[in-house]
Amino acid sequence: QVQMVESGGGLVQPGESLRLSCAAAGNILSINAMGWYRQAPGKQRDLVAIIHSDGTTSYANSVRGRFTISRDSAQNTVYLQMNSLKPEDTAVYYCNVDAVLDWGGHLDAWGRGTLVTVSS
Repeated sequence: QVQMVESGGGLVQPGESLRLSCAAAGNILSINAMGWYRQAPGKQRDLVAIIHSDGTTSYANSVRGRFTISRDSAQNTVYLQMNSLKPEDTAVYYCNVDAVLDWGGHLDAWGRGTLVTVSS
């Protein structure tokens, strides 16, 4: 069984920064990718940023240059540094992990989400 623990959301003003973290704990053998997605009220859940096992990253056009995804492979933890936040970044942010379990099975798991609100 794998548990995903997210933290770091909150209320900030436009232009400020936040750092999200997500730790995956459990019977994980290896991680293929970890990513952050977000869902604003009334909208679909979209990819924000993803980091693959080889360290390559991808970003949504709307956050490129402002957000940075990174990881601590030893701790199965992924971070999202969010700078120059805008009101349109307001959403619930979800962590996702794509992994191989120690018995050989495949895992695609989601965190419960953390709310980020950007407002003056």
